[in-house]
Amino acid sequence: MLWSGWGDPARATALPDPVAALLRELLGVRPAAVPTVALQDVEVPDSRLAPDDLAALAADVGAAHVRTGAEARIRHTRGRSTSDLLRIRAGEVSDAPDAVVLPASHDEVLAVLRTCTARRIAVVPYGGGTSVVGALTPPRASLPGGRTGGFAALDLRRMDALVTLDETSRTAVLEPGLRGPAAEALLGARGYTLGHFPQSFAWASVGGFAAARSSGQASAGYGRFDDMVVALTAATPEGTLELGRAPKSAAGPDLRQLVLGSEGAFGVITSVTVRVHPVPETRAYEGWRFASFEQGTAALRGLAQDGPLPAVLRLSDEAETMAGLADPAAIGSSRDAGCLAVLGFEGTRAAVAGRRARAAEALAAAGGEPLGAGPGDRWEHGRFDAPYLRDALLDAGAFVETLETAAFWSGVPRLYEAVRCALTGALSGAGTPPLVMCHISHVYPSGASLYFTVVCAQGTDPVAHWAAAKRAACDAIAEAGGTISHHHGVGTDHRDWYAREIGPLGGAVLRAVKDRLDPAGILSPGVLVPGE
Repeated sequence: MLWSGWGDPARATALPDPVAALLRELLGVRPAAVPTVALQDVEVPDSRLAPDDLAALAADVGAAHVRTGAEARIRHTRGRSTSDLLRIRAGEVSDAPDAVVLPASHDEVLAVLRTCTARRIAVVPYGGGTSVVGALTPPRASLPGGRTGGFAALDLRRMDALVTLDETSRTAVLEPGLRGPAAEALLGARGYTLGHFPQSFAWASVGGFAAARSSGQASAGYGRFDDMVVALTAATPEGTLELGRAPKSAAGPDLRQLVLGSEGAFGVITSVTVRVHPVPETRAYEGWRFASFEQGTAALRGLAQDGPLPAVLRLSDEAETMAGLADPAAIGSSRDAGCLAVLGFEGTRAAVAGRRARAAEALAAAGGEPLGAGPGDRWEHGRFDAPYLRDALLDAGAFVETLETAAFWSGVPRLYEAVRCALTGALSGAGTPPLVMCHISHVYPSGASLYFTVVCAQGTDPVAHWAAAKRAACDAIAEAGGTISHHHGVGTDHRDWYAREIGPLGGAVLRAVKDRLDPAGILSPGVLVPGE
């Protein structure tokens, strides 16, 4: 991945002229004043790990797999939020890991955790590096050695196998370092798919999907990643957790759910057993127009509750539809364009045809206007491109960031307005009026997620500028009754609001679990667990 941006540098995209014009005219965006520093010019602080620490880690995984060079540490610094990228573009890597350790097996992970526990070295599991909530950056004050302590990035890329495929049960055992495309290729060669395609698909890892409760764009059809996991293995400083003997069980609370979403704070996921599906015979995408976000939301709720439910079901609000993020062909179109819904159907040809026909009847009855395959096909073709566009926007001097939440259907309208008003008020008050866009990205019978995209001028200190706006948005989410995260996770960015969401007793339960599994506090300190 590009060290100072997103993804494959060869796929970097130029900013379309209509978008550049929109930024200048509506938001007052001007070119960035300071260029990105060169990789070779980034000054990395000295490693805080002593030579004997490094020797002990080398004994666990092999000397070639303990890396302390500048480039390896830079490439494992933070995640891929906009604030992360702005800081690294400026050459600011004060919170770089002190070493990168690459184990090749569950036993090697256990050995590293034992070594780091004995030496009070913090460990942060690293999959694809796509976190946008601070999950890869433990606060210095939270490190077991205090501000002078060190931490290691535990890069799991060498654990990248499809271990077994059970075609009778339609399950597969996957190692955590497999990235999305590799997992799909290995399963596809046997005629199967996970059906899990988040926007981070090209770079995120299977372990990261599980640790952050990832949700893919086809979640309406295949479920979230945590729905797919039927068993898992995790390494902890206190030993091994092997969880899941059957698809469902009444044998006490489901401890799989304790590890799923734990973001590395309770253990390192070393394998997952997941449900898989035959590769669909056909896929079909289409677009629908609704006069308003309210009307479109009601239509999506009808499909979510009464069916038929497509595999992909999304709705952009008026601002996002007008700006063309949902359909690039619509850039610069009229403000009367309404709201674009994108539907995707997968399965046998007969099943897809039947569901499309029934969905069309339901959407037309709800006031929808069919737009044909064009908008859906364009969305499908470019659905992983938005992070590349963000890089171009940053180069142009714009600030662009996303946040997401979810609520029950009855609370979605209030949540939508609350977050929009909080972001608009905070950023306008700071002198950078924003364009705030939103779409419904995942639906359930009882509710839906809201995914916001914010674009404005960068301002004098864009990182601090956004931090204030993000706090206002998080407060609005909490007060409106939404969850602080639907699929991005908690990390350090959301930890304080997560504590409010689960309450003092819930926080105490998490701390008790942390104390039992990781008594020395080496695993992702300061991430997820309230009060740590």
